[in-house]
Amino acid sequence: MRFTDEDRVRIADAISTAEHDTAGEIFCVVTRNVSTYRDVSLAWAAGAALLLPALLIPLGFDLTWPVGDRWEAAHPPMAETGQALALYALIQAALFVCVFLLTRIPSILRLVTPRGMRRARVRKAALQQFLAQGVHVTQDRTGVLLFAALEEHQVELIADEAIHARVDEAVWADAVAALTRELKAGRPVAGFEAAVEQCGQVLATHFPPRPDNPNELPDHLILL
Repeated sequence: MRFTDEDRVRIADAISTAEHDTAGEIFCVVTRNVSTYRDVSLAWAAGAALLLPALLIPLGFDLTWPVGDRWEAAHPPMAETGQALALYALIQAALFVCVFLLTRIPSILRLVTPRGMRRARVRKAALQQFLAQGVHVTQDRTGVLLFAALEEHQVELIADEAIHARVDEAVWADAVAALTRELKAGRPVAGFEAAVEQCGQVLATHFPPRPDNPNELPDHLILL
């Protein structure tokens, strides 16, 4: 999903229009993803390598090299035991690599990553941007961050403490739903425009513009 210069201008205009009637500030950030989730792939690969070969043994899987005339001694010599262990280790290694590579495919990685983990990491990344971009240092603590993580399919809205004290969190649900809906439909610009407009309406109700009403945060979309 790409944002052209025209797209960014449309979002900037939406922010400027929404902020015209409020002392609040709206800041928008988009990132491709907030984590590589390499640890998730490693966990699945390690689990498969440890468990799947062990499950094959009760099913009659033969841990012998596929060579020889199939004659066996009643008590296998140490060499055959070593070969069996080597084959077992080889199967484990092959499974580890295959499962790791399989879970690096974005669509599969999203399926095997717990939803709670994705939400927690997106929330953490949004909070980091809230602080890094200075959304928390507006004069009246009336900044709002709209944060979208594309590969996680997650949207976060974070409001500063002055807003949080006066506006119930449920009020922001429509803005989040509008952005989520349009992102899912492949219309990110329309989603940000709709979400920004709704945030502006909420802020205008509770935080009317000051006489000077400076623009404390840049209106353009931040792409990470």
